[in-house]
Amino acid sequence: MKDIMNMNVKKIALGAAVVFFTNFAFAQTLQEGINSIDSDKYAQAKNNFTAMIAKEPTAENYFYLGNTFLRQAEPDFAKASENFNKGLAADGKSYLNKIGLAAVKLGKGDKNAIAEIQKIVTDSKEKDAEVLFRAAEALTLFEKNNAPDLAIQFLNKGIERAQKKEVPAHYYYTLGDAYRLKRIPGDAMTAYDKALPLAKNKASVYTRMGTLWMAAQQWQQAKQNIEKAISVDQTYAPAYKALAAYDIKYQQNAKATQDLINYTKYADEDPYTQLEIAKLYFTNEDYANSKMVLDKIFDKIDDPIKFKLRAYQLYSDGKYAEAKQNMDTFVSQADKSRVQPADQGLQGLIAAGLAKDEKDAAKKAALTSEAQQKIAIAKAAKDETMKWDMELANISGGGASQASADAGPTTPEIEALKKQVAANPQDTDAIYKLANAYQEAKNWNGASLTWQKMINLLPDWASAYYGQGYAYQQAGNNDAAKLSYEKYISTVKPADVEANKQTLAYAYFAVAYIAKDSDLAKAKDYVAKSLQLDPAYEDAVKLNKEINK
Repeated sequence: MKDIMNMNVKKIALGAAVVFFTNFAFAQTLQEGINSIDSDKYAQAKNNFTAMIAKEPTAENYFYLGNTFLRQAEPDFAKASENFNKGLAADGKSYLNKIGLAAVKLGKGDKNAIAEIQKIVTDSKEKDAEVLFRAAEALTLFEKNNAPDLAIQFLNKGIERAQKKEVPAHYYYTLGDAYRLKRIPGDAMTAYDKALPLAKNKASVYTRMGTLWMAAQQWQQAKQNIEKAISVDQTYAPAYKALAAYDIKYQQNAKATQDLINYTKYADEDPYTQLEIAKLYFTNEDYANSKMVLDKIFDKIDDPIKFKLRAYQLYSDGKYAEAKQNMDTFVSQADKSRVQPADQGLQGLIAAGLAKDEKDAAKKAALTSEAQQKIAIAKAAKDETMKWDMELANISGGGASQASADAGPTTPEIEALKKQVAANPQDTDAIYKLANAYQEAKNWNGASLTWQKMINLLPDWASAYYGQGYAYQQAGNNDAAKLSYEKYISTVKPADVEANKQTLAYAYFAVAYIAKDSDLAKAKDYVAKSLQLDPAYEDAVKLNKEINK
C-alpha cells in the first residue's frame, strides 16, 4: 500500500511539474513575442507566434499573431482579421479575438467599435486582467480613433486584477500612453515611473519618457531620457527612431540619417518596419535612401500605403505624371479614413506640376483649379507635411534642383567648398561661404539650395531667408522669392530691426514689387513699410507713386 501511495505521489508530482513547465514555457514564449513587438521586431514576433500556433493552435495564439499585424507601424487589417477569425473558429467565445476584430473596425474609423469593445468587456465579467488590458490597448492604438478615458478605466481594473500575481510593466506604460492621448503628461509620466522598476528592459520605458518630453517640447529632458534608453540597451531600436525624430526636429539631417541607420540595424527585416524606415528617410529629406529602401520591399507589401510614399518620391523628382498614377492607386485602394489632408495637398501640387506643361487651355485651367482646391484643404487643416506655398512657388518658377545647380556656373572655390560641406553637413561656416560663392558665380540655383541647407540648420537665423529670397529673385522665381523675403521679415527680431534697416527696406520693397499686380493692398502696405525704414530709397519712392496714383 505504501509503495502504491508513493507511486501515486510521484505521478501527481510529475504531472504537476509537466503542467508547470508547459505553462512556464508558454509564458516565456509569449513574453518573447511581446518583447519583440515592443522592440519593433515584428518579423521576429510573427515567427514566434506562428511557431506557437503550430505547436498549439489555440484561440489565444491566433489573437497574439493577429495583434502583431495591428501593432506594426502601418496596420495590416486583412491579415489581422484573418487570424482573429481563426481564433474565433478555435473558440467561439474568445473575448480576445472579439476585441481584435472590434479593434480592426476602430482602426478603419468605425467609432461604433468603442461600444462593441465595452460590451465584450462586460460580457467577460471583467474577471480576466488580460482581456481588460487588450481592450484598453485596442482603445489606444490609433491616433485618430481612440477612447483614452475608457482605456484608463479598463487598465486600472486590469492592474487591480493582476496585482494578485505581478503587474506586467506593459500594463503601466500602456496606461501612460492612454494619459498621453488625453494630453495629461503628469499622469502619463507617473504611469511610466511605475513601469520602470517592473520592466525587464528599461530602455522601453526611458524611450517613452523621452518621447513624452518631446511632445511637451521639453527637448533637453527628451534627449536625456533617450540617451538613458540607449545606455541601458544599445540594441533597442525604438530609441534610435525617437532620436531620429529629435534630430529631424532640430534639422540635423546627417545625425538623423545615422540614427536611422542604427534603427535599421536593430529593428528587423519585416517589410512594414522597412516601410516605416523609408518614410522616416523621406521626412529627413534623404530621398535617395528612402527610394532605395522602398524599392527593396515594394513587392513584399500589400498595403496601398506604398503607392503614396512612391508618389511623394516621384513628386520630389518632378515626375508628376508617374506621381499622379501612384497617388490615384493609393486613393482607390486605401480605406477612405486613411486619406489625409496632406495627401490631398500632394494631389494639388501634382496637379500644379501637370498644369505647368499642359498645352490644352481647358485642361490647364481644370488642373490649376484642382491644385488650388486641394492645397487649400491641406492648409485649412494646418498640415505642415510640406511647405505648400513654397512648393507651389517652386513649381511655377521652375524650382531648383541639385542637377540644375551642378549644371550651372562653378569656380574652384565652389568645388572645394562643396567637398567641405559633403564631409561635414553641419559646418555652417562652410555652407555660408558656399552660398556666397554660388552667388558670386551667379549660380542662383546653387545659391538657393545652399541657403536652404543653412535654414535647415539655423531656422531662426533671418539672414538665410534674405539670401535665399535674393537667389530666387535673380533666378526669376518671384513667387518663391516673395515667400522667402516674407519669412525674412517675420524672423528678424525686434531688437535687430535697427541694425537691419537697409535689408528690411529692400525686402519690403521686393515683396511689394512682386505683389503689385496680384495683391495691390499688400503692395501698398509693404512699400509704405519700406519707406518708413528708408524714406530716401528711390525704387520704393517710385513704386509708391506708381501704385498710389
